Amino acid sequence: MRSSSVGWLFLTPTFFVLFVFGVVPFLYVLVIGFTQWNSFAADPTMHFVWAENFRRLVFDEPFLRSLWLTLKFAVFAVVGEVVLGYFLAQFFMRDFPGKGFFRTLHTLPLVVAPIAVGATWRLLTVPGLGPLPYYLDRWFGYEFNIGRYPSQAFAATVVMDIWHWTPLVTLTLLAALSAMPKEPFEQAQIDGANRFQMFWHITLPLLKPAILATVFIRLMDALRTVDEVWMLTGGGPASATRYIGLYIWRVVFPKTDYGYGSAMSLLTLYLTVVMCWLLYAALVARRDLRRPE
Repeated sequence: MRSSSVGWLFLTPTFFVLFVFGVVPFLYVLVIGFTQWNSFAADPTMHFVWAENFRRLVFDEPFLRSLWLTLKFAVFAVVGEVVLGYFLAQFFMRDFPGKGFFRTLHTLPLVVAPIAVGATWRLLTVPGLGPLPYYLDRWFGYEFNIGRYPSQAFAATVVMDIWHWTPLVTLTLLAALSAMPKEPFEQAQIDGANRFQMFWHITLPLLKPAILATVFIRLMDALRTVDEVWMLTGGGPASATRYIGLYIWRVVFPKTDYGYGSAMSLLTLYLTVVMCWLLYAALVARRDLRRPE
């Protein structure tokens, strides 16, 4: 009884911090989401409008377009990171000279701040200054201009996110590959299985929990990306890379429409929670199937 009381006493500061910086801001945004409030307008008072902000969201074409762009960005970025991270993890499982050096070099993007990543890629891709447009035009005759072509701007944001976060996926899958038992692979080799059959029937099922957990983390990050994309494209050209985080920022800060911005934040949070819950359910269901009767 006494040890239990001491445990709760040590947890109290953590609960306090979570309540102040997690629960209270969420409740504040929840209340603001049901109001019409612009503190810089002629009428700065807060008016309760019930679900009017959420009704506007259904017919807000720019918001729906930003939501679709964000989902497309998240799918391309997360799938690219998982595929590339898996091959890099398999590569680092082998022994070769300088393995420790290349593994350290490979993880360096993780320690760079997102806003610095966006600034770096801006310098790499800006026409007239960056080396990427220069060499693409000189070697292949390909005009690369993320300020003019929407598809190139979208692709640049996806590649930037893959460059930044693939090392995290690699480290996660590398730990999972290192922890795999050798017996199933040895038995499969004795039975004459080829490499694809071993990958499909042994490696992939054993890696599935690690892959789902990684997708779980990266999906949440990809859906709320703001600073990197803001530094690289500013949401343009036009609205080609105006993802949901950038759109909410434009509504909340330049337009100071706090009620509508809060409603968009709540809907985005709801969609993120739903998608992550589906991934978590898939992860738990897999564990239940593997549990013996």
